[in-house]
Amino acid sequence: MPVTRPTDGEYVCHGVTWATGDPRLLLAPLPGGPLAYAEVMNQRLGYQVGRSGRWCTGRYAFTDTVNVEAVACPERATTDHNSQCFACASRDEFRFAHQFHQGGHAPDTLIAYMAQPHWLYLATFAGGTTKVGTAAEPRGRSRLDEQGALFATYLARSPDGRAVRHLEDALTRRLDLAQTVRAAAKLRALADLRNLSTARASHDKDVARAAAALADMNIPTVLTEWTPPGEGDQLRIADTERVRYPHDLREGEHGFTPRSCIGTQVLAVLESDDEAGYLLDLGVLKGRRIILGPFSSPGTAVQASLF
Repeated sequence: MPVTRPTDGEYVCHGVTWATGDPRLLLAPLPGGPLAYAEVMNQRLGYQVGRSGRWCTGRYAFTDTVNVEAVACPERATTDHNSQCFACASRDEFRFAHQFHQGGHAPDTLIAYMAQPHWLYLATFAGGTTKVGTAAEPRGRSRLDEQGALFATYLARSPDGRAVRHLEDALTRRLDLAQTVRAAAKLRALADLRNLSTARASHDKDVARAAAALADMNIPTVLTEWTPPGEGDQLRIADTERVRYPHDLREGEHGFTPRSCIGTQVLAVLESDDEAGYLLDLGVLKGRRIILGPFSSPGTAVQASLF
């Protein structure tokens, strides 16, 4: 996909994507134009939150039988509590994916997409919580990169998307494994991270339980461990100095430079010579209008001794 460097100006933020192989903010320029992929790592991000409220983050469109791409809302419309306006939701054929294995309507494009191989995986986060998930083969890497996990393992390769979602539901029922983990919980766990042993032990235990359950269902396992991207190395060091960013990213002016990133969670410095990093979640900008420019964060007192 083309990578466009955004210029100063106003955008609807679509959130963080790892589709390019590294973390980037996906931005829809106002009033129109192609989506821009703003580099995050070691790039100063200065912005001011524009008009209040929530804005449509467009939809996903099939580029062929095995790939999808993000498409900006042509109207840059407002929404209420949803991430899409009615028009984009109506045109989003990928929205049926999560209920595909339960029957019901599915467009031909989604049926073709779901016919390709999918991966079943476990991902474990800083607090030791493990979730089970699935990813289409072309998304096998980026799907895990965007999760914000410390450890993850591919459990099995399924012939199609319907079969893999039945396996996902089966592991949830048998092992009481979650299928989602809230972003706020991920951020809180990273802030409290003191060592990796708790998450490592939880992951190994859950992988063993999942492998046993799959064997009981006569499902072959692969048990291939995911290699986390290097952008998150600093955050995975438990004794890295970090404090929670004390301001609401969804209002006002902000300016910082991300030094490490796991999923949507970022360790950033306000000034280049700062020693302490601020932990924040860029994912909260999804659906917000932001103005890129030479903006700075409000005055912040660092009290590292409290953490």
